[in-house]
Amino acid sequence: MVQPSAPRVVSCPICGKPVSWLPESRFRPFCSERCRDIDLGAWAAEEYRLSEKAPPAEEEQ
Repeated sequence: MVQPSAPRVVSCPICGKPVSWLPESRFRPFCSERCRDIDLGAWAAEEYRLSEKAPPAEEEQ
């Protein structure tokens, strides 16, 4: 008989609380709707940005 494995547990990206990675965890990877909304607000406010590579230095001729 196969033993069911323990669910993966991740940390909420906002508050760090442990979250079981299960279908019943509605807001995963967040622990709650509040943490999910905080993250969405940060995206909407453009707080998350990818760093831009510096343009290559032009060679002098």
